[in-house]
Amino acid sequence: RVRVVESGGGSVQAGGSLRLSCSASGYTVSSVWMAWFRQAPGKEREGVAAIDSDSYTYYDDSVKGRFTIFKDNTKNTLALEMNSLKTEETAMYYCAAGGRLALTLRRRDYKYWGQGTQVTVSS
Repeated sequence: RVRVVESGGGSVQAGGSLRLSCSASGYTVSSVWMAWFRQAPGKEREGVAAIDSDSYTYYDDSVKGRFTIFKDNTKNTLALEMNSLKTEETAMYYCAAGGRLALTLRRRDYKYWGQGTQVTVSS
């Protein structure tokens, strides 16, 4: 049974950093296409960063140079390192797995989702 569980969210001041983690069971992160999404209150869920089975990455323009997506194959986890956070990036962050296209940031392209972890960025 596939499970996706996020952790690492919290509160941080603008300009600060957080690292999110996504633990996987029922599959190995090294072999699937995965991504991070976020959803702010009243807004659509949007893709932030994606990674394929060869660890090639793709980022939304809004986070390029500040966020890094990477896999820890020894721990079977996916991570998202977020630096220089902005108040408008306050949202629930979701891990997605089982992408049907490599490096896609379309919500409909992912099969498995976690419950999300809250990130709050204050001024």
